[in-house]
Amino acid sequence: MPKPAADPLAEEMIDSEQVFRGRLLEVRRDRVRLPDGKTGMREYVVHPGAVVILAELDNGELLFERQFRYPLRRVFLELPAGKIDPGEDILATAQRELLEETGHVADDWQHLGVMHPCIGYSNERIEIFLARGLRRVSAPQLDAGEFLDVLSMSFDAAVAAVESGGITDAKTIAALFRAERRRSGPSR
Repeated sequence: MPKPAADPLAEEMIDSEQVFRGRLLEVRRDRVRLPDGKTGMREYVVHPGAVVILAELDNGELLFERQFRYPLRRVFLELPAGKIDPGEDILATAQRELLEETGHVADDWQHLGVMHPCIGYSNERIEIFLARGLRRVSAPQLDAGEFLDVLSMSFDAAVAAVESGGITDAKTIAALFRAERRRSGPSR
């Protein structure tokens, strides 16, 4: 079978070096061959990936969190989310994060897709899940150093918060967009 033709916009890595490695992130600098044959440098953040969960209560409201995000030094309103551990299945990550951050489990899980929040400087991907049939089984089990408030709001109120600038978190906006057509339909 013939090899598919490479995309004419693709860049080819020549070599790569690690610039920084922390507990969560790694920064790399790659020398690449550009489409015109010249070379260039690309610096980017390597991220393990994450999940975001649209957790729908029986009354139709969604669970949200208020959490301080240090890089921007302010509290954000966002959907429950968390990092994928090495080798962890994405559904298992979503189930773990929902329980840890909200104390809830769900009977029905749907994968709605993936989003890439920072394509210009990171390989991060965020897997989007819709969780229904929620039951609160415990208090939140937050990681050391993690602090947040859990609240609920209607889908329409969340969209209004996006439109007014009250929600600016990219993963939350993308997840709301992906769920809009499914929110009132039957569970699939």
